[in-house]
Amino acid sequence: MASLVLCLVIFAFCSLHYSLASNNFNQDFDVTWGDGRAKVLNNGKLLTLSLDKVSGSGVKSKKEYLFGRIDMQLKLARGNSAGTVTTYYLSSQGSTHDEIDFEFLGNLSGDPYIVHTNVYTQGKGDKEQQFYLWFDPTADFHTYSILWNPQTIIFYVDATPIRVFKNIKSSGVPYPNNQPMRVYASLWNADDWATRGGLVKTNWSNAPFIASFRNFKDNNACIWEFGKSSCTNSTKSWFSQELDSTSQARLQWVQKNYMVYNYCNDINRFPQGLPLECTFNSTTN
Repeated sequence: MASLVLCLVIFAFCSLHYSLASNNFNQDFDVTWGDGRAKVLNNGKLLTLSLDKVSGSGVKSKKEYLFGRIDMQLKLARGNSAGTVTTYYLSSQGSTHDEIDFEFLGNLSGDPYIVHTNVYTQGKGDKEQQFYLWFDPTADFHTYSILWNPQTIIFYVDATPIRVFKNIKSSGVPYPNNQPMRVYASLWNADDWATRGGLVKTNWSNAPFIASFRNFKDNNACIWEFGKSSCTNSTKSWFSQELDSTSQARLQWVQKNYMVYNYCNDINRFPQGLPLECTFNSTTN
């Protein structure tokens, strides 16, 4: 009996140690650029990326994924961050890559950040939607999530959906469903376009700009390794998840009150007619 109790105690300790050791930036990510400007702190629990006039910085996940829910908490650079871009996204490689983007466009002090979203399929993007947030993203950490399954892609902010991109390959619209992707994060200068179309330039007297990341979670994701997925079946709830009526109402609330730009409303950009997927990805569907 004593041996059984000892085994259970050891198992519980090991399980706790594993849970505490998981989601560690040292273990989960590689620094890809920045010459020391990307720093992992607090025993792997905090990642900071910095940008100065010489360079920005970035990281990528060690693992690749084919479908999943990926969560990350971000706190963006404070003050006058005009011209800067903080990114958190999924991407495959090559000229026909797929990509699912969160990009946070800095702004002048007192003005809100713009959250820029995009979906690339087979190397082609041009599916931009932009939003203001209903809180200050520089004051504290908030959770930004990407749900990507065979039916749909949903962008979440603090569990509130802000955008949906549905799989309508049967109608001829490409969908990212066969290229494994890594998670990327970066902070860089884009003052040629990021703030008011490039009209506002980066004020380098405010450098270094620093963005912080924590609580990366890939628990609900299919890891791609040795040419196959870790998901052996599709019984996981997120694998077939779509918006319920409550989430649909929240999506409509965000898009009515906080949407800044929607390519599906830009008739000047598409004089021959809006892209086909716009009909299927309307919040009224």
